[in-house]
Order: sequence, then C-alpha cells, then structure tokens
Amino acid sequence: MTKMRAMVVPSPGGKFRLEERELPQPGPDEVRIRVQACGVCHSDVLTVAGHMPGLKYPRVPGHEVIGVLEALGANVKGWQTGTRVGVGWFSGACGFCSHCRRDNAFACENIQGATGVTRDGGYATHMLAHASALAHVPAELDPVASAPLLCAGITTFNALRHCGAGPGELVAIHGVGGLGHLGVQFAARLGFRVVAVNRGRDKEELARKLGAHEYIDSTAGDPAAALRALGGARAILATVTDAAAMQAIVGGLGVNGTLMVIGAVGALTVNSLELLAKRAAVKGWYSGTGVDSEDTLLFSQRHQITSMNEVFPLAQAQAAYERMMSGKARFRVVLEVGQSTPG
Repeated sequence: MTKMRAMVVPSPGGKFRLEERELPQPGPDEVRIRVQACGVCHSDVLTVAGHMPGLKYPRVPGHEVIGVLEALGANVKGWQTGTRVGVGWFSGACGFCSHCRRDNAFACENIQGATGVTRDGGYATHMLAHASALAHVPAELDPVASAPLLCAGITTFNALRHCGAGPGELVAIHGVGGLGHLGVQFAARLGFRVVAVNRGRDKEELARKLGAHEYIDSTAGDPAAALRALGGARAILATVTDAAAMQAIVGGLGVNGTLMVIGAVGALTVNSLELLAKRAAVKGWYSGTGVDSEDTLLFSQRHQITSMNEVFPLAQAQAAYERMMSGKARFRVVLEVGQSTPG
C-alpha cells in the first residue's frame, strides 16, 4: 500500500473533503499508525473552525485514535510493528526539558500543541505520531467502542484520581453527557460516593445504572445547596460547557473541596469568600500523557467501563462532526476507519 485516505479541513470553517495522499514515512522518533477508529470530540472544533491561532491548513483532525503500528522511524525503541496503540490529545514530549525532567511532560517546552490540531490526526486511514505519545491498548478492548477513552476517558479518569478525594468521600459529576457518563463510571469504580448533577431527571435512571448513588436535578432548585445538604462535595468534576452552571455549583464544595474544571467555558467568576471559608479550590486539569492514557485504558478494561457511542464510517466525517456539534449524540461519536483486529 502506497496511498492513504484522509478527511481534511481545507481552511478554517471549511467542510471536510476526502483526499488521497502518499503514505507518510515516519521521521526520527516517529511512528506510522494504521488507524482503526477515531473519536469525534468537541475539541476538534479548534481545528475545524480555526479557533486556535497560527494553525496550518489543510489539517486532519482527530485525537481519540486507536490503531496498529505499521512503521517505525529512526531512534524509536521499545515498540514493535503490529502492536495496537492509542494516541490522545497529548502529542509527545522531548524528555529532557525542565518540565519533562520534573514529571510535567504534558507541558513540554519543545514538543507543543495537540494531535489533530498542530499535527495531523486520526480522521484518516494512517497517521504519524511521536513515539512518546503512544499508549498500549489492551487486547480485550474493541477499538471502535474504546476510542473515546483516549480523550473523554483519560480527561475524566485522570482528573478524578488527582482530585484529592478518598474512597467513600462525596464526589459530584456535574453533567451526564459525553464526559460525565464516563466520569460517573470512573468515580464509582474508584470508590467514591457519587452524585450525578444534571438538568432535568431524564438521565437519572442512566446515571444510577452507571454507578451514581445520588442524583440532583439542577433545575429543581439550588444544586450547591443540594450538595451541602449531602455534606458538601470533596470534589466536583465540572464537565459542562456553561460558565453560569459551573458558577452555580461551586458553593456545593465541602471543606478542602476542589472544583476540577475539565469543561472549556472561558471566563469563570467564583466567590472568593466561598473558597476562603472552606479552604476550597478551583483547578483546571489537562487530559494527560501517553502513560495516563495507558492507565485509563487498563482501568477501563479491568472494570468494564465503556463509552456509549454513535458510529459513522470515515467517509461520513462531516455528518459525524455535525452530529457531535448538535449536542444530540448519546454520548460520543466515533469514526470506524479500519479493521477492528490487529494484523
């Protein structure tokens, strides 16, 4: 095979177009992946709409990728062709800058940007990736079903395991959507007392089935007061994309509680007195590195955590993207690209 196919964004705001390209050859420290599946994430709007300055077009989006290693570039060690791997938002790290040396590879000074944003991603039959961005994918995981774990999964799991809560403590998952339906599952398996918070009661049955012990309808009253009535949250995982909704729930933090912000809402106004009185905090959380993705995938496989997906073929990337942007998908959208088993 000497050719590949990719769904390309030709310019900011443009429609996807199918392109046939020469199969790329990996450079030093790079690998070539034959893509099996790629999730369609809301963050792809950065590429499609051109919201991030300085992007180069045409560009192939996609940062929830599972595929098979097909070729290795010079200097790549520890990986073999035929291995099934995942690639998320994290696009790699140099390993020697001041951030990498202090275990903050996500903020690498020399390899910056994101998969599918500053370099071509997984809306394609093949893609290149920096070897340091790779994660091993357990053989038991289906690539189409599991692709969203490379962004929605790692972001929720990684934030929850760093939220400061211990087993049995109250943790609220704010929003039962693409991120939140995974957050509820992870929080329950991590041993927290899980409260799902969402608008209306239509998702209550699902939230409880996924592992929530309590449910709060944020339209029925003050969600912060409802959390305080339960003792106050040790952590709130804010997955919503509405600043007003986040601001309304901060008061539900308990003593030493932390609002873990993973939904992008722009400016956020918080009452400092609420934080001071409880020694509480608001913290943003980056998704994670390759090894964090690997931890997420392994934890998901061991605890049967799954993403609820709507699946489209690669050629229907435009329809898949529009479905995701409509907010009507339940809950993630995935492009099925190649065969589902390595080989």
